[in-house]
Amino acid sequence: MGSTADKAKGLANEAVGNIKQGVGKATDNDKMRAEGVVQEKKGEAQQAVGKTKDAVKKATK
Repeated sequence: MGSTADKAKGLANEAVGNIKQGVGKATDNDKMRAEGVVQEKKGEAQQAVGKTKDAVKKATK
């Protein structure tokens, strides 16, 4: 997967994670809030992978 795809998937996961957290908080559903936190962290990690790939690509040019 390319760096742009990693970053895009990361942003999507972060957004969905934030939505899940909000819905979980509004409905007092701790499980959904926890799932949202995990998904948000997964998105942050995916974005970091994409940024690292960009940095490696830039350094090797």
